[in-house]
Amino acid sequence: MTRFARTAAALAAAVLLASCGVPAPPAPPASSGGHSGHAAEPAPTASPLRPGERFVDLAMAEPYTPGPPNGGTDDYRCFLVDPGLTGRVSLTGARFEPQNTAIVHHAIFFRLAPEQAGRARELDESTPGQGWSCFGDAGIGDAGWVAHWAPGTREALLDPKYGYDLPPGSRLIMQVHYNLLGVKGEPGTDRSGIRLRVTDRRLEPLETGLFYAPVELPCTPSESGPLCDRDAAVRDVGERFGRDSLTQVRLLEQYCGPAEPGPTQRCDVPVEAPFTVHALAGHMHLLGRAIKVELNPGTAKARTLLDVPEYNFDDQSLRLLPAPVKVGRGDVVRVTCTHDAGLRALLPQLRDTPPRYVVWGDGTSDEMCLGIAITSAA
Repeated sequence: MTRFARTAAALAAAVLLASCGVPAPPAPPASSGGHSGHAAEPAPTASPLRPGERFVDLAMAEPYTPGPPNGGTDDYRCFLVDPGLTGRVSLTGARFEPQNTAIVHHAIFFRLAPEQAGRARELDESTPGQGWSCFGDAGIGDAGWVAHWAPGTREALLDPKYGYDLPPGSRLIMQVHYNLLGVKGEPGTDRSGIRLRVTDRRLEPLETGLFYAPVELPCTPSESGPLCDRDAAVRDVGERFGRDSLTQVRLLEQYCGPAEPGPTQRCDVPVEAPFTVHALAGHMHLLGRAIKVELNPGTAKARTLLDVPEYNFDDQSLRLLPAPVKVGRGDVVRVTCTHDAGLRALLPQLRDTPPRYVVWGDGTSDEMCLGIAITSAA
């Protein structure tokens, strides 16, 4: 979902970006094998406003027509959005509203401090068309993640004492990943938006911890082709998404250690600064089968924070923990993912794609292994 372009030392802190908008699990979807892709779903009903809260509705300035670069099928586009804040507010929730669910794979909202907004405007104005290309991150340096959406998410609310500080003059960057796999003819346009839930009260801040593991998934024994060679597949990722994507693959190799090719991979993240976990979600793509996030595995303090034994691309909701869990310096967070290359022959979106050795990549035909944790200070 986000670019792994941080150093290993920064990743070890396990709290990398700021976030908000905690979706609750929806009802189980109709049987689809868990991998139907972009399933259309009805617009969710907004939770009632709590005392002191109000809604702020935002949308793209005009419709956007996706145009994937480099001959690919994935377009990451960033749009600058002005919430019109004349005073300081706290963000207590967010509900993304995808307008064209047939092509919207996911969305992330990044917070820009007032001093960063000028750089974003310059980038927007110097780029032809609406917005700018932004594979992985927002393209504006250290912008903070404040909301996200993936299929199946719903808004849910944490304790009202938590929120996200938005100073006056703050801007948002709306990054939308458009996926055109399986789209017949013209993809159409998109004009997605978001409903923010804000209050004038100052609240305890939340952040997002991102826990990564590598993906090293060979072709099945029945598959063959030039991209079944790992080096060729890695080069192909770089050609489609740029040199930073190659850095991402190499950092995972260095930080998580050598990985044996196969369906299941994991990474242990040592914690350098304490925090408290309130909710978690797992993110993979269409070949994902299972994801788990554990704290201190193999020790007397071991506990499971997230366990999704049957991953469903259309249910990527955050799971609220029954009670917050404190994580201390010296603890270890482990994320483990299982992928299934055999799904490539079964899924309509992937059936016509060439067989490939799958590594971490931004495209829907590539894969990820990402644990997303909503956290606060210890």
